[in-house]
Amino acid sequence: MSNLQFQNDLDRLVEILPPRIKEHISYEEMEDVIEIVLDIGRPPEIRHANGKIEYLSSSNINYEDIEYITSRVQEFTSDNRSGIPGTLHRISAIRNRQGKVVGLTCRIGRVVTGTIACIKDICLQNKSILFLGRPGVGKTTKLREISRLVADELGKRVVIVDTSNEIAGDGDTPHPAVGHARRMQVRQPEYQKDIMIEAVENHTPEVIVVDEIGTEAEAQAARTIAERGVMLIATAHGNSLESLIKNPTLSDLVGGIQSVTLGDDEAKRRSSQKTVLEREKQPTFDIVIEILDRNTLAVYKNTSEAVDYILRGWPIRPELRKVDKTYEFSGADTLPQKTPTVLDKINALDEKIEHPESLKFSFSRQKYVEEVKKFKKIYLYAVSRSIAEKVIERLDLNAEITRNLDDADIVIAHKNFVKGGAKVLSTAEENRLQIFYVKTNSMAQIQKVIKEALDIAELNERQTFYDITEKALDEAKNAIEQILAGATDVELKPQSTQIRKLQHELVEQHNLESKSVGEGESRHLRIVGGKDYDEKLG
Repeated sequence: MSNLQFQNDLDRLVEILPPRIKEHISYEEMEDVIEIVLDIGRPPEIRHANGKIEYLSSSNINYEDIEYITSRVQEFTSDNRSGIPGTLHRISAIRNRQGKVVGLTCRIGRVVTGTIACIKDICLQNKSILFLGRPGVGKTTKLREISRLVADELGKRVVIVDTSNEIAGDGDTPHPAVGHARRMQVRQPEYQKDIMIEAVENHTPEVIVVDEIGTEAEAQAARTIAERGVMLIATAHGNSLESLIKNPTLSDLVGGIQSVTLGDDEAKRRSSQKTVLEREKQPTFDIVIEILDRNTLAVYKNTSEAVDYILRGWPIRPELRKVDKTYEFSGADTLPQKTPTVLDKINALDEKIEHPESLKFSFSRQKYVEEVKKFKKIYLYAVSRSIAEKVIERLDLNAEITRNLDDADIVIAHKNFVKGGAKVLSTAEENRLQIFYVKTNSMAQIQKVIKEALDIAELNERQTFYDITEKALDEAKNAIEQILAGATDVELKPQSTQIRKLQHELVEQHNLESKSVGEGESRHLRIVGGKDYDEKLG
């Protein structure tokens, strides 16, 4: 939006404010303002995008000020919202128990272009997209720009189901920001689900845009639309895909979840409990995009795959995209790739070489995983314990949270509370503990720092260890085959203590004997065969 257009729209909002408040408003300082807040008995506030709050006047708001504004806007709907025709501004009311308006939030609506440039290739794939993110992070702004993109650049028939006139502004004529997209107004929020179905049945849309799917009925309406082959672009209440999966009201948007009881063999194969959660059906939305902040998006390009990984506790990394960067569409869908854990690799070991059925084995995989990853104890200072534990569980990290600083290997502290924790942090430094800092108590930030603290990114060393181990176990399997075929004692190549331990365990599972022989770097396994093995069988 040009500065002139923004100032013209802002003029329309300023016009409805009382003169004593209006005189304190400076257009130069309003560029990053999110809202103007007016509450009875308190000074008027303007709130900036960076969290800063300024007071417009030293005198408090009174009932006359509130009346002055409410008399100049349209009547509030059942959800206590109103607007100014021809603009994107929203005025929301707070009422007392008698129904009288005692507070107003004047949300400043802007047309911001370029916010979807980084996901333009995704918007052109003709797939249904769901946006998630906290309030005020820019979900509606992106819906507005996508509506214009799809309607104008692709020439598709777009219908916006506009509850509270949030997307296309107040008045009977949609705001120019939505291009040639058509708009259906929703009289009251509870009718949104009906208007969604009506839009499909009456107006032959190719694309439907909906803001804030929040009820089970609306989720069902969304599924009905998607099943009729209509592209659906929507936002939903929820900060992340994981929180949406756990939301019983809205989980149907991403396929829903159900409890499944596995058979003994399948539970053993997965190394999981017998009762697990699994996706119930195909998701309504093909793609899920988490809006982490105004400039960063996390894209899950295949919702089915992403939900399955999260339910099984497998690590999944969405594709991060920045608003200020451009991304080209390759023409082929790239599914979210799971980073295989050591456990996954071990599970796959037996499938690589053909062996007799007698040589199938299932040694202690968990012991192996613990051998590979060094166990860490983490001490938290002013950092959310529940989120940290969830990160450890989700990524299957070999670590735990400790309440005792003396037991800790690592300290993770909140940057904003460093001064208050001077004593704790100085003790940690005396104990020569590594200290890592988080900026916020968000899932993304805590996960990032924990991964950094545990050096999760350093895969080369683990990959090398895995490759050596795989070859050593295959060598042991081949030796066992030779013994079973009547061979004499078989000696294996020298290996580390860690790997020899696994070889011993494999040999024991086939009722054979083995012992370590040699010294230092030459120490290796000898598997007993020939006469000794025959005597043992006898």
